[in-house]
Amino acid sequence: MNKKLRSQDWFGKKGKDGFIYRAWMKNQGIPADEFKGKPIIGICNTWSELTPCNAHFRELAESVKRGIIEAGGFPLEFPVMSLGETLIKPTAMLYRNLVSMDVEESIRANPLDGVVLMCGCDKTTPALVMGACSVNIPTLVVSGGAMLTGKYQGRSIGTSDIWRFSESLRSGIMTEEELNLAEAGMCRSRGHCAVVGTASSMACMVEALGLSLPENAAIPAVDANRKVLAQLSGRRIVDMVREDLKPADILTRQAFENAIKVNAAIGGSTNFVIHLLAIAGRVGVPLQLDDFDRLAVDIPLLANLQPSGQYFMDDLYDAGGLPAVMREMLDALHGACITVNGKTLAENIQKATALNKSVIASFAEPFKKNAGFAVLRGNLCEAGALIKPAAANPLLMQHTGKAVVFENIEDYKQRIDDDDLPVDATSVLVLKNVGPKGYPGMPEVGNMGLPKKILAQGVTDMVRISDGRMSGTGFGTVVLHVSPETAANGTLALVRDGDLIQLDVAARQLNLLVDADELDRRRALLSDPVNTFSRGYNRLFVTHVEQAHLGMDFDFLKGSSGSEVLRDSH
Repeated sequence: MNKKLRSQDWFGKKGKDGFIYRAWMKNQGIPADEFKGKPIIGICNTWSELTPCNAHFRELAESVKRGIIEAGGFPLEFPVMSLGETLIKPTAMLYRNLVSMDVEESIRANPLDGVVLMCGCDKTTPALVMGACSVNIPTLVVSGGAMLTGKYQGRSIGTSDIWRFSESLRSGIMTEEELNLAEAGMCRSRGHCAVVGTASSMACMVEALGLSLPENAAIPAVDANRKVLAQLSGRRIVDMVREDLKPADILTRQAFENAIKVNAAIGGSTNFVIHLLAIAGRVGVPLQLDDFDRLAVDIPLLANLQPSGQYFMDDLYDAGGLPAVMREMLDALHGACITVNGKTLAENIQKATALNKSVIASFAEPFKKNAGFAVLRGNLCEAGALIKPAAANPLLMQHTGKAVVFENIEDYKQRIDDDDLPVDATSVLVLKNVGPKGYPGMPEVGNMGLPKKILAQGVTDMVRISDGRMSGTGFGTVVLHVSPETAANGTLALVRDGDLIQLDVAARQLNLLVDADELDRRRALLSDPVNTFSRGYNRLFVTHVEQAHLGMDFDFLKGSSGSEVLRDSH
């Protein structure tokens, strides 16, 4: 390698500065020769016992370190804030941008020549990728892997079943004791959700983008091959430094198009849209909300995985993993895109084979013909909204019903099971003020539980609309990411009980059937949005977060700052 190592601006210095940089590192028992020309590789670790999905990362990091050392590099592990959606209140999404800043500044400020990103629970992947892309040194992702499929009463269960169990409990079909038994069988091993929720969608995203080694997405967390992949990733990042292969070389427009199409083929999470838009914004790739509909409209569902299908991530691994899915759809992909191992996407998957047609279908005979997202437009979502048809009720794809409005999540929780709630099976549930600014942080509450009296009628789905998100494990006829949001005085803020709302997915339309003059009268009554937070991160977030259709990043984080450190520390 002819290019000077970035880390030598620290460890290669003479005099006082070099003395300080090296001497204090040596208090960890590091020999002097480790600082002489070896690529310094950072291991960005989101390990935390407060993030259960990532709780095995300390062990996994050791495999990465072995690989780095074998390849002649010098590994240095460092922590960043960890986001676990299962515990963090009000929502982990509130902190995605904060973690991206943590990652960006940690990488730039330190003597690193390359970095391995250890990602698992859903927000950790986009946060780390966003931050690393903003610095643009050689970067490789190692995902933590999905947990083993859960078991309950002799059948397989996963996170998507939580929503079914909840409705069964509320309707009296399931008892608390039975729910406790299901809880005990749900999370059988380390790892993130076993279905294609957002965590696995993000793991598939980085593999489709070319930011991870092949097979990264589907190896279960507890499979020994996960450690093998981690060790091989450690070896490879050292070579990437020597080759000077950086994210900007990999994350082309074509790579983003590949990721959009692959996400459709696996029935991936709607959260994918917000995260990919944010990543594109960091690397300067022009990506629009409509691209997610246009590029995926002809992509069928090839992976029969919950929540859109039947099986789980460990089944996908046994059936050939993501390479087998991409091999089935290669003609629809940009096969010439370069990936982190230096090979093209087409080269990486040329020998992949779908080993179980019940899990991975052919492009010619898919499980469903249309698998992507429908991007809706109309007067209720001027800047767009999303629905996932593969996880929705076909009978509700064209529907007109009267709105039942909840002004916020507290209003919803207080009234949803009220016997006097003015709702029937044809109603449209509307939840306001759960968008980026309104909550704040845009929580995963869009797939609202149905009213108790509707469940009692045997109804299992209704049209639901909000400016929030839903878990990638969720399902139903749920319109999400309505933009502009309520708190930005979008039209959603004007909806009242009894208003007619028309959903037409085929026409890509979502409209509030209220006279324009009446809407103008209602709009005149709205107050200007106010940031109610007086200090701290919440104030920063509400002041600078962009709307959902733009990726929900901070307006001042678009583009990248590079790896240069402008001032010395001593």
